Amino acid sequence: MTVSTLKTREEMDVQYTWDLSSMFESDAEQEAELETIKALLPEVAALSGTLSQSSEHLADAIDAYLALSRKISKAYVYAHLKNDQDTANATYQELNARTLQLYSQVEEATAFFSPEINSIEEETLKAFIEGNERLQAYAQFLDNITRKRAHVLSKEAETLLAQAGEIFQGASSTFSLLNNADLVFPEIEDENGNKVQLSHSLYGKLLESSNRRVRKDTFEQFYSVYNQFKNTMASVLSNNIKVNNFNAKVRGFNSARHAALFNNNVPESVYDTLLDTVGKRLNLLHRYTALRQQLLGIDDLQMYDMYTPLLGEAPIEMTYDEAKEITMKALAPLGEEYLAIMEEAFNERWIDLYENKGKRSGAYSSGMYDTKPYILMNWQDNVNWLYTLVHELGHSAHSYLTHKYQPYVYGNYSIFLAEIASTTNENLLTAYLLDKYEDPAVRLYILNHFLDGLKGTIFRQTQFAEFEHFMYTSDAAGQPLTQQFLSDNYRELNKKYYGEAVNSDSEIALEWSRIPHFYYNYYVFQYATGFSAATAFSKAILEGETGALERYLGFLKSGSSQYPIDTIKTAGLDMTQSDYIDAALDVFETRLNEFEALLKEQ
Repeated sequence: MTVSTLKTREEMDVQYTWDLSSMFESDAEQEAELETIKALLPEVAALSGTLSQSSEHLADAIDAYLALSRKISKAYVYAHLKNDQDTANATYQELNARTLQLYSQVEEATAFFSPEINSIEEETLKAFIEGNERLQAYAQFLDNITRKRAHVLSKEAETLLAQAGEIFQGASSTFSLLNNADLVFPEIEDENGNKVQLSHSLYGKLLESSNRRVRKDTFEQFYSVYNQFKNTMASVLSNNIKVNNFNAKVRGFNSARHAALFNNNVPESVYDTLLDTVGKRLNLLHRYTALRQQLLGIDDLQMYDMYTPLLGEAPIEMTYDEAKEITMKALAPLGEEYLAIMEEAFNERWIDLYENKGKRSGAYSSGMYDTKPYILMNWQDNVNWLYTLVHELGHSAHSYLTHKYQPYVYGNYSIFLAEIASTTNENLLTAYLLDKYEDPAVRLYILNHFLDGLKGTIFRQTQFAEFEHFMYTSDAAGQPLTQQFLSDNYRELNKKYYGEAVNSDSEIALEWSRIPHFYYNYYVFQYATGFSAATAFSKAILEGETGALERYLGFLKSGSSQYPIDTIKTAGLDMTQSDYIDAALDVFETRLNEFEALLKEQ
């Protein structure tokens, strides 16, 4: 038997790695930029106390603040991408750490900014804006600061919190290092009798295996590592939650959730509506889980059986080159401008494709106004990674269009909106594949993939959102978040979502210990709301609804020039209501019906 091992970063084929030279041609150039940023700190800090003197003083201060933000953001993107491509590389660990330290110093030097703007009398600020064209361009930016008046502390308190910024990031940094660099997973035997070492990326692929022994070994051996560190993981996660609860409390928010959603001006009712709407329709997930048990022909359905295709091995294979071709055809309804962005992504090395030793797990799109919207992948030759590719390309296209059509001050977008762009692409891909293939076996496979995808994006992420809120409220109530408490409650929540057909009395109780997004502070619910909104947008585009494509592209180009809820309303969707979530679940039900009908014909 042979042992499959990952390549080192140096062994990777350069054509499949991202090209970061457009940011900085060398590490030395980035180091020089860090020195430039350090030199700017006292200049920006010296603006403290001048903002209320005149409209010109305020405009100058905003320009200086944004220029410094722009520089440190670019330096940070470079450092974190270099670090993520090999988290065990000591050079880039240090570079990333020093850049984060400088980021904290920038925040400290600019801590006066929001409090001082909020100290300007409302009428005075209004007069400043009305009488100064430079400030009129910053009207939305200033409104987003002044609406936070009640939650901005004194200059001294803001400076103190900024100084503690690196400390507050400690739990997240510790989890990242432990999860991506330090945890060593055991070897298992694959379907062909070869020994392979488990990794984050390989874990997902092996759970799709049609060989149940492989799935079982993968699941149990993978979680055996987390079981060894469950107390440490609970302590780190608890610390992260305490930090966010602390920050919310000292700023006068009702809760950490209130603080997190307030940041994007999203009503908390949106969160509750998601949980309530999905919770009322868990019968659909229970029905699908029972069907999975029936089709797999097993009495003891386990969580490791939830990802294998229901109909055995995939009837279609998917290389990366084939995935690129399909991506271009599937996204054609978005128009020529959008497809040109896809070509640029493929041809100009935005994508770091394959897994290597020490590489950060998963996939993401990352960048800023002055960089390409880079994509990290850990590609495997299957349909799941095709979906991941179009998903991340959706994020990158959103960033590209925002950067192209908005000034720097509005050249970003809220996390609340981010998942809409990515999952609209997924919906277009599903529609394309169902149109492309008439073979019932292939259609069944695609429908199975869609059902699993919606299960993972709406049902599973809502489950995560419910557990996340449970953790925060439990901590706020004084409940110690021990591993036993977290595991017991996660087990019960898993039973609620997946129903009686699946055994939740297993290692799945430890799933909370390995979810990076639990360190993102009320992030996961946006996957579910985003996918639901994307269902509405993709349906309108594919049906050729008048103005639908223009409204959607307008959304992608709008950046943060409006508040998120208003941006989506302008594009034609009200996300404060529940109907768009129900509509997405209706699609799940319709395709589940089609899936069951096709099965009966076989």
